[in-house]
Amino acid sequence: MTRNIGQIDRVARFALGALLIVLAAMGTIGIWGYLGAIFVGTAFVSFCPLYRIVGLKTCKDC
Repeated sequence: MTRNIGQIDRVARFALGALLIVLAAMGTIGIWGYLGAIFVGTAFVSFCPLYRIVGLKTCKDC
Protein backbone atom coordinates (compact mmCIF):
# COMPACT_ATOMS: atom_id res chain seq x y z
CA MET A 1 0.00 0.00 0.00
CA THR A 2 1.50 3.25 -1.10
CA ARG A 3 0.65 6.24 1.04
CA ASN A 4 -1.92 8.54 -0.58
CA ILE A 5 -3.28 10.59 2.34
CA GLY A 6 -1.57 13.81 3.43
CA GLN A 7 -1.26 15.24 6.94
CA ILE A 8 -4.26 17.59 6.82
CA ASP A 9 -6.42 14.85 5.34
CA ARG A 10 -5.29 12.44 8.08
CA VAL A 11 -6.20 14.86 10.86
CA ALA A 12 -9.58 15.61 9.30
CA ARG A 13 -10.35 11.90 8.83
CA PHE A 14 -9.37 11.09 12.40
CA ALA A 15 -11.43 13.94 13.85
CA LEU A 16 -14.51 13.13 11.77
CA GLY A 17 -14.22 9.41 12.46
CA ALA A 18 -13.79 9.90 16.19
CA LEU A 19 -16.76 12.27 16.28
CA LEU A 20 -18.96 9.76 14.46
CA ILE A 21 -17.93 6.96 16.82
CA VAL A 22 -18.62 9.07 19.91
CA LEU A 23 -22.03 10.17 18.61
CA ALA A 24 -22.93 6.57 17.78
CA ALA A 25 -21.82 5.40 21.23
CA MET A 26 -24.02 8.07 22.82
CA GLY A 27 -26.97 6.93 20.69
CA THR A 28 -27.29 10.30 18.98
CA ILE A 29 -26.92 9.25 15.35
CA GLY A 30 -27.52 5.52 15.36
CA ILE A 31 -25.39 2.53 14.57
CA TRP A 32 -24.19 3.81 11.19
CA GLY A 33 -21.93 6.22 13.09
CA TYR A 34 -19.59 3.32 13.81
CA LEU A 35 -18.55 3.59 10.17
CA GLY A 36 -16.32 6.34 11.53
CA ALA A 37 -13.92 3.51 12.34
CA ILE A 38 -13.14 3.38 8.61
CA PHE A 39 -12.04 7.02 8.70
CA VAL A 40 -9.92 6.43 11.80
CA GLY A 41 -8.34 3.33 10.26
CA THR A 42 -7.47 5.01 6.99
CA ALA A 43 -6.01 7.95 8.93
CA PHE A 44 -3.69 5.60 10.83
CA VAL A 45 -2.41 3.76 7.75
CA SER A 46 -2.32 6.88 5.50
CA PHE A 47 -3.97 4.92 2.71
CA CYS A 48 -7.45 5.19 1.22
CA PRO A 49 -8.54 2.50 -1.25
CA LEU A 50 -11.09 4.84 -2.84
CA TYR A 51 -8.40 7.44 -3.48
CA ARG A 52 -6.39 4.75 -5.26
CA ILE A 53 -9.32 3.83 -7.50
CA VAL A 54 -9.86 7.41 -8.64
CA GLY A 55 -6.13 8.28 -8.71
CA LEU A 56 -6.28 10.93 -5.99
CA LYS A 57 -3.38 11.76 -3.66
CA THR A 58 -3.43 14.42 -0.97
CA CYS A 59 0.16 14.06 0.18
CA LYS A 60 2.94 16.18 -1.25
CA ASP A 61 5.83 13.69 -1.12
CA CYS A 62 4.21 10.52 -2.45
